[in-house]
Amino acid sequence: MKRAAQVLFVLVLGLLYVAVPATGASAAVPAARPSDLPPTLEVGTEGVYPPFSYHGGTGNGLTGYDIDVMNAIGKHLGVKVEYVETPFDSMFAALEAGRFDVVANQITFNEERNARYDLTDPYVETTGVLVVRKDEKGITKLADLKGKKAAENITSNWAEVAKGAGATIVGVDDMSLAIDNLEQGRVDALVNDKLAIRNYLRTKPDAGIKVVAETNDVSKSVLAAKKGSGYLPQLDKAIADLKADGTLDTIYAKYFGAAATTPSTWDIMRDNAWPMGRAALTKTIPLTVISFAVGMVIALAIGLMRMSSHPVVAGVARLYISFIRGTPLLVQLFLIFYALPQLGVKINPFLAAVIAFSLNVGGYAAEIVRSSVESLPKGQWEAASTVGMGYATTLRRIILPQAARTAVPPLSNTLISLVKDTSLAATILVVELFRRAQIAAAPSFEFLALYGMAALYYWVICLVLSFAQSRTETRLNRFVAA
Repeated sequence: MKRAAQVLFVLVLGLLYVAVPATGASAAVPAARPSDLPPTLEVGTEGVYPPFSYHGGTGNGLTGYDIDVMNAIGKHLGVKVEYVETPFDSMFAALEAGRFDVVANQITFNEERNARYDLTDPYVETTGVLVVRKDEKGITKLADLKGKKAAENITSNWAEVAKGAGATIVGVDDMSLAIDNLEQGRVDALVNDKLAIRNYLRTKPDAGIKVVAETNDVSKSVLAAKKGSGYLPQLDKAIADLKADGTLDTIYAKYFGAAATTPSTWDIMRDNAWPMGRAALTKTIPLTVISFAVGMVIALAIGLMRMSSHPVVAGVARLYISFIRGTPLLVQLFLIFYALPQLGVKINPFLAAVIAFSLNVGGYAAEIVRSSVESLPKGQWEAASTVGMGYATTLRRIILPQAARTAVPPLSNTLISLVKDTSLAATILVVELFRRAQIAAAPSFEFLALYGMAALYYWVICLVLSFAQSRTETRLNRFVAA
């Protein structure tokens, strides 16, 4: 059992070794002086909120009103702009964690945000609109939302408007999903930006929704940075200069003046087939393979510790398994990616996903390892001991090969589940298969076609794994030579 504890200790040191360089690099960056911007300004944005921030064409390039405004600001100030795509509900958590410098995603000015963050002068002003189904007769103004369900980003200003009118908020990830829920009758209404809704109706003129009212307040869209960033003087000056020379008016006309063109469903599927396949090959599959391999090493160590006669060693293993199995994987991802930076440990998205998935696999597979080993007769340990085999030799040559036959089916199920769980990595900025499908569906609203295509990719991967499982079980069968 001491050997198992040593293995676990080495694993923990290895994970910390991987994480520490990122921490050191972050600490080496000097704090920004007043009026200074970094040479490369990292900007957080959704990438799924047309016409402000979305992927156009083949789905590879970010475009939109906010993107063009931010690019113009960067060019005016002489800094390079790089974008970090983030779900809106995680936007400010990522900003606090230092994942990027500025948020550009139609952030509405309000006093609460102004108290917590540096907010620039507004670069565009608009109003909100109340949207309902075309056949809705009972909701004609904001006051009619009392007791009704409204689909909103829970951290958005529009959610506060709907909640203030008495609506029950149903949280969604983006506006397109809010409209989808509205059209399907799952909610009664939504409140959102007038320009975003106007763009949707231009793109989908036959949509089953209508605008019945505007909000009384004016929505002022601003850029947001961490409090005390020192970025505001230059950003405010750039916004003022771009207003004065007509650049902002030109960008506005580009997105809100020209007629919208809508490609066919087939064209959208064809254009996004390879980007989604590439995301599966470069992110989903490597994330699965690496996480499962590391997770199995952890599972073996924890499983053997769980069998230890030493109460402390066994207790540590039980605590680890209990925590992993007793907390959601999504929470574990958020703890590693968004919470650890507050302790000075900043890990890149892919590595954070690997660590979270590996620890999760280790917690679940440890019990599979333990039960498979304990299912073997105790006499095999005793027989090995009588011929002079030590603990490690007995485990490697006698116990584990036999236990593998029992463990393969449940471990294969764990692996297949891991393939599907990798879709949660989209929440921590990993652009894997599901995130790529979200990006493609956002501007086109072709949810059935694109999510169906993503499901097909996952299914094919799982079919291959199921075939490999069957072959492995056959080869490990006690009556078939290896």
